[in-house]
Amino acid sequence: MPDIIIYTSNLCPYCTMAKRLLTAKGVSYTELNVDTTAGLREEMMQRTKRRTVPQIYIADQHIGGFDDLRALDLAKKLDALLESP
Repeated sequence: MPDIIIYTSNLCPYCTMAKRLLTAKGVSYTELNVDTTAGLREEMMQRTKRRTVPQIYIADQHIGGFDDLRALDLAKKLDALLESP
């Protein structure tokens, strides 16, 4: 199972939905809350070139936000990404 990283913030409904989808898929992930760690939002923006959360990585592949994650799931492509080493 690949490493999954999700940048989140407090009170973000899209972050909650992304975490629920990943949990429903039975995968574990590392949550990095940009509200609780100084400099983490800047790191996320530099890494992803985006300001919004969630930002999701599966292995080294930047997936994007919740809408991107959900689109992969609806297209039946998410499970393959989650199963790859």
